[in-house]
Amino acid sequence: MRFFLLPILLFFAVASDAQELFPYTEPASNMPAGSMSLKMGAMLGKGVHGSGIDQRYSPEVMFGISKKWMVHATFTFSNMYEPFFYYESARLYGKYRFLSKDEVHKHFRMAAFATAAYSRNHLQHNELNLMGDHSGVQVGLIATQLWNKLAVSGTASLIEVLDEQRNDKTMPQQYAFESLNYSLSAGYLVLPLDYKDYKQTNLNIYAELLGGRNLDWEYEKYFLDLAPSLQLIFNSTSKLNLGYRFQLKSDIYRNMKNSWMISFEYIFLNALQRKPAK
Repeated sequence: MRFFLLPILLFFAVASDAQELFPYTEPASNMPAGSMSLKMGAMLGKGVHGSGIDQRYSPEVMFGISKKWMVHATFTFSNMYEPFFYYESARLYGKYRFLSKDEVHKHFRMAAFATAAYSRNHLQHNELNLMGDHSGVQVGLIATQLWNKLAVSGTASLIEVLDEQRNDKTMPQQYAFESLNYSLSAGYLVLPLDYKDYKQTNLNIYAELLGGRNLDWEYEKYFLDLAPSLQLIFNSTSKLNLGYRFQLKSDIYRNMKNSWMISFEYIFLNALQRKPAK
């Protein structure tokens, strides 16, 4: 009976929430409790530090601790700041869903999150992030609304970069150390038109606005990007994302204005639950 119910439960979970599995941002919803997910992501684009293609690879493991808590651990490897590949950063992310109003074919959820990151890179640009470029901490809020096949989500967060230049009082300040980052994401479930089997392939389309504004720096204050993407979900357990992020407006001298993203993720349900004794 347990193995018979598992695909059914997974089918309903994916059918209701597939369109809020945003490729560039996190929704307020969590992954299933007791599950573990493995993900490999890649970002590629033309940077300002060299003549070749800059690449960043991000292996990630995610755990659904409970229906309210989940954590991520991520490492990055890149050639963005050196002419060779090197281990670049480590990041720990935790999210707590504190509000959930669920109805038939719609729900509203809110969550708080925190991130801590260590990066071997030093400040060279005023586009602040903890995705591999900088060391620091981040705290924020997420609100996600689902209506049938459409999901909309907004995020606001504060980033504090903890670079050694921050404590160097002998040099004039050259870079920002604090920023307000924000996003507005929308996802729509295109296929299948009607759910008949949990093995049906899902096709989702997304559009995400990604921005940031520095709070402690007189120059180079903001950026705003748009990131459209496509997503395929296979057998309700694996996910393939393909996206393109490009700058809409900015006054910051950035490492990369445009980039491609591709990622693949596989979820293991009940991976954290103990098997009953025989």
